[in-house]
Amino acid sequence: MNKLIDIGVNLMHRSFEGDRDEVVTKALEAGVSPLILTGTSERNSDSAMRYAAKFPGQLFTTAGIHPHDARNCTSRTRDTLRRLAAIPQVVAIGECGLDYNRDFSPRDIQRKWFEEQIQLACELEKPLFLHEREAHHDFVRILKPYLSKGNYKAVVHCFTGSSQELETYLQLGMHIGITGWICDERRGKHLRELVKRIPLDRLMLETDAPFLTPRDLPDKPRDGRNEPKFLPHVAATVATCLGITVKEVAEATTSTAKAFFGLL
Repeated sequence: MNKLIDIGVNLMHRSFEGDRDEVVTKALEAGVSPLILTGTSERNSDSAMRYAAKFPGQLFTTAGIHPHDARNCTSRTRDTLRRLAAIPQVVAIGECGLDYNRDFSPRDIQRKWFEEQIQLACELEKPLFLHEREAHHDFVRILKPYLSKGNYKAVVHCFTGSSQELETYLQLGMHIGITGWICDERRGKHLRELVKRIPLDRLMLETDAPFLTPRDLPDKPRDGRNEPKFLPHVAATVATCLGITVKEVAEATTSTAKAFFGLL
């Protein structure tokens, strides 16, 4: 069995409330371990951290404020994230970034809290787990001064962008997270070519569960919910695109994820 690391799982999502432990077990049985749970708000990041503590070595988390939730930040938010980041199972700051597609938070507030979290990651020497949607220009403008100053690590989670955007991220030294979007022959077709440009030491895989269920799964879940156990399917698609074996994809992306997040 090829071992894979899922770098982005929204395991605290309400759709997992009834069978969260079982989802972790099924992922392990499928060779997907460890899982990195995504923190998207103060409360969510705290819940993810507490849940991950029940599975040492199997679950890790990020701690951050998604741009959708930036409007709820307070003067205490940065200290809360700093406290969470000091806990061993918390391996990155994020999910943070900009989302100009839905604008659930005002754009100036999004930009403020994006930069606050970049500064915190630099201060704590933690990797950044990043979100960008229809905000590429501002996203790069804010990030660039920090990435050019030092050896700071950042991954653009769930990359679905253009060739030019990918080139910019790679030139800035960023890592790229690929999801089941690549399995969608309608929306993800361009990714099948772009993934060939990503060096294997910058490529990581994720499900973004419960979202982005691979469209071409042979046995689709009745409720449409994505799970970490489906990551091998994503890896197989990436392997086909790259013209290498699934084992090679698994070994490379696992090695890259371990180095990026500082996993033993």
